[in-house]
Amino acid sequence: MSSDLSPEIIQELKKFDSPTVSNVIEVFDVRPRSGGYMNSSVKALFPEMPAVVGYASTLTFRSAQAKANNEETSDFIAHLEKLVTLPAPRFVVFEDLDSPSAAATFGEVMCAVYKRLGCAGLITSGSGRDLDVVKKMGFPVFASGICVSHGYGRFEDIHRPVHVGGLTVRPGDLIHADGNGVVVIPNDIAADVAKACPLWMKAERVVLDYLKEDEVTIDGLRRAFAQLKAEMGMIMKTGIEKSEGLV
Repeated sequence: MSSDLSPEIIQELKKFDSPTVSNVIEVFDVRPRSGGYMNSSVKALFPEMPAVVGYASTLTFRSAQAKANNEETSDFIAHLEKLVTLPAPRFVVFEDLDSPSAAATFGEVMCAVYKRLGCAGLITSGSGRDLDVVKKMGFPVFASGICVSHGYGRFEDIHRPVHVGGLTVRPGDLIHADGNGVVVIPNDIAADVAKACPLWMKAERVVLDYLKEDEVTIDGLRRAFAQLKAEMGMIMKTGIEKSEGLV
């Protein structure tokens, strides 16, 4: 489950886009570079909204078939009871078990409730609806598509690992998301990631600032990239040293 980070660290992480956060996580060498993020099957439905960060409240969902008389499932209130046990901000993550998605996972009312209960956003491997209203309430949502109906929507398992966008998300995982995509920040290094993001951006400015010069040459670019590599190397050295000290 989650480690409760300070509000200041959460706010600092929100200042940076998800590619920067993903780049910085790599320097800590705590997981493969091909893992820890969702693939392109899950997209920001409002990509213009700023980055959001929150702790994952996970659950599974179905909507293709009516519930059988003896079928036991969870309901919305049962999920809310689990949701509020997590520290704020929270991030709701649905795995749609229907393939392909049969109906919308979320709509206006659900998103309004989640926002009121301190959720930063919602992610589903399925679909959503009521997009105009959800956008007006300023609630970021990430999905694989859009659908007009909620079908026979129902929750199944709450606060268990789910598989969404090629990524396994566990209850309490720290999620960072924006128009570029969704990445999980390992809780143990979250504070260090927040501190390293400005250093990473400063290192990248070496090349970007050089490109603003009146004259740009291959030799000049070679020197700029060498300096960029050196500065990133210092960040990487610091990151790896910290990761080796993690429990």
